[in-house]
Amino acid sequence: MHIKYTEQPESHRRDWRTIRSLLPYLWNYRGRAGLALAFLVLSKVAIVGVPLALKEIVDALDSPEGRAVALPIALLLAYGLLRLAGSAFNELRDVVFAKVRHGTMRELALKSLEHLHKLSLRYHLERKTGALSRDMERGTRSASSLLNYMLFSILPTAVELGLITLILLSQYQPRYALIVAVMVTIYVTLTILITNWRMKYRHRMNTMDSEANSQAIDSLINYETVKYFNNEQFEQQRYGKTLQQWQDAAVMSQTSMSGLNITQGAIIAVGVTLIMIFAAQEVIAGTMSLGDLVLVNAFMLQVFIPLNFLGVVYSQVKHALSDMDRMFKLLQENPEIRDDKDAPALEVGEGEIRFEQVSFHYQPERAILRELSFTVPAGKKLAVVGHSGAGKSTLARLLFRFYDVSGGRILINGQDIRQVSQQSLRKAIGIVPQDTVLFNDSIGYNIAYGRCDASQAAIEEAARMANIHDFIASLPDGYETVVGERGLKLSGGEKQRIAIARAVLKNPRILIFDEATSSLDSRSEKTILDALQQLAHHHTTLVIAHRLSTIVDADQILVMDQGQLVEQGSHQVLLAQGGHYAQMWALQQEEQNKEEFGILEPVEQGVENP
Repeated sequence: MHIKYTEQPESHRRDWRTIRSLLPYLWNYRGRAGLALAFLVLSKVAIVGVPLALKEIVDALDSPEGRAVALPIALLLAYGLLRLAGSAFNELRDVVFAKVRHGTMRELALKSLEHLHKLSLRYHLERKTGALSRDMERGTRSASSLLNYMLFSILPTAVELGLITLILLSQYQPRYALIVAVMVTIYVTLTILITNWRMKYRHRMNTMDSEANSQAIDSLINYETVKYFNNEQFEQQRYGKTLQQWQDAAVMSQTSMSGLNITQGAIIAVGVTLIMIFAAQEVIAGTMSLGDLVLVNAFMLQVFIPLNFLGVVYSQVKHALSDMDRMFKLLQENPEIRDDKDAPALEVGEGEIRFEQVSFHYQPERAILRELSFTVPAGKKLAVVGHSGAGKSTLARLLFRFYDVSGGRILINGQDIRQVSQQSLRKAIGIVPQDTVLFNDSIGYNIAYGRCDASQAAIEEAARMANIHDFIASLPDGYETVVGERGLKLSGGEKQRIAIARAVLKNPRILIFDEATSSLDSRSEKTILDALQQLAHHHTTLVIAHRLSTIVDADQILVMDQGQLVEQGSHQVLLAQGGHYAQMWALQQEEQNKEEFGILEPVEQGVENP
C-alpha cells in the first residue's frame, strides 16, 4: 500500500493538534509537572556525573601514586552518592508525576462521558456503542501512556544527550561529539520515517479492533435474537473475518517493527565502534587516559541504550496520539441540541403543554409531523392514538427535546422549550416508555433512578403504587435482585411496572405514558391502570396509546395519521363520529372478545428465580 507524501504533513498537523488538545488538562497540574521536570534534570545530572566519577577513580588507580597510597575513598563515596541521587530523584519524579498522569486520565474519562451525554439522540442512534466505548477506553489510556513516554523516556534521553554532548565538546576532540550527533540524527530520522510508514498498519488494527468489539457486544446484547435464528455460526464467522483482518494488520505491524529494530541496532553498532576505535588510538598515543576511555565508553552506553528503545517509544507515542485523536475528535463533536447562553430554568407552573404548528423530520425527504397543533391543559389527561408510524412516539422525544422541531414550537407554561435549560425541562417531565431498558443492577437501584436520593421506604411505596412490591418481596434477594443486561431477567410487564415505579418516585409535574401497558396481558393491564390513573391525578398527562381501552377516561383524545391530526374529542364523541377511532375501537373489541373466549392467551412470564 503506497502512502502519499501529502499524508505526512497532515499526520504531523493532526499529532500537534492532539498534543495541543491535551495541554489544558496538563495545565491543571502545572505545579506538579514543573517539580517533576526539576527532579528529572537533577536525576540526569547525577547519572551523567557517575561516569565522570568513574573516570577519576580509574585514573587514580591507574597511576603509580594512586596505587601506592590508598584507595580514593572520596571518589568512591562520590560515585556511590551520585548513583543513589540518580535513583532517588527518578523515584521522586515518579511519585510527583503520578497524580499528573492519573489525574489527567481521570479528567479525560469524565469529560468524555459528560460530552457523550450532551450529544444528541441522533448521534447515539447512528454510532455503535461497542466501537464508541473502545475509542474512549483507548483514548484515556493513551493519554496516560503519552505522558509516561514523554517524561520517562523522551525528555530524559534528550536531557542526557545534551549534557553528554556538552562534556564531550568541552573535554575532548570535536569528532566524538560529531559522531554522536551524526549517529543520533541518522537514527532518529530513520526511526521517524519508518515508523510513520508503519502507522497505516496501526490505524488498520485500531479500526478492526473497534469493529470486532462492536460486533461482539452487539451479538451478546442481542443474545436471544441470535438464538432464535440459529445464527451463532454466522456471528462467529462475521467476528472471525474482522479478527482476521486485525491479525493481518497486527502481523505486518510486528514484522515492520522487527525490521526497524535491526536498522536501529546497526546504526548504534557503527557509532559505538567508531568512537571506541578513535578513543583506543588516543589512549595508545597517550593523548587520552584509560579513565577517558572508560568515560567515553560509559557515555556511549548511556546515550545509545535509551536510544535503542526510541523506535518502540516513538511508535508507542504515535499509537497513543492516534488513539487520542479519535477521542478528541469525539470531544470536538458538536452537540445538536444546545442550551441558549444563560438559558433560564423552566418555570413549569401548572404544566400546560402546547404544540403550535409543529413539523418535524429525521430526514428532509420524509416528514414525520406536519403542522401539528394541540394543547394539553394543566392537570388534564390527553391521549394520542394512531397506527404505527403515525408519529406518536416522536411527540415524547420532541417534548424531552431529544430533537428540536423542524418548524413551529412547543410551549410549557407559555415558555418555548428551546429557550430554557434542558436539565430543568427534563426534570419537570416523567416518562414510562414503551421499551423500558434497565441498568444491569438491582431492582431497587433501577427504581431509585427516578430520584437518586430516595429512601428505601419511598422506593417501596413507589413499587406498591406500581403494583410490583409484592412480586419483588417474593424474590429471594428482594430489592437487591439483579435484573441482568437491559433487564433481560424480567418479563416485559415487570420491566414496565419498574418504569412506572420509577416515574412515581420522580413525581414530576408532567407525565408521559408511551404505550406504558403494551407488554401487559389484559389481567395485568386492568390491575395497573388504577395505579396509572392515581399517578396521573392532578398531573398534566400525555398518553401515547395503542390499546384504546387504556385511554377511555382521557379528557381529550387525538387521532393521528401520517403525522397529521385527523380526529379529536372524547371517547364517546369519537365513537359517535364513526371515523378512524371508531374503526380502531371495533377492531380491538373484537380481539379482546376472542381473548376472553380463550382464542388468544397472552402469557406474561416472570423473573428468573435464582
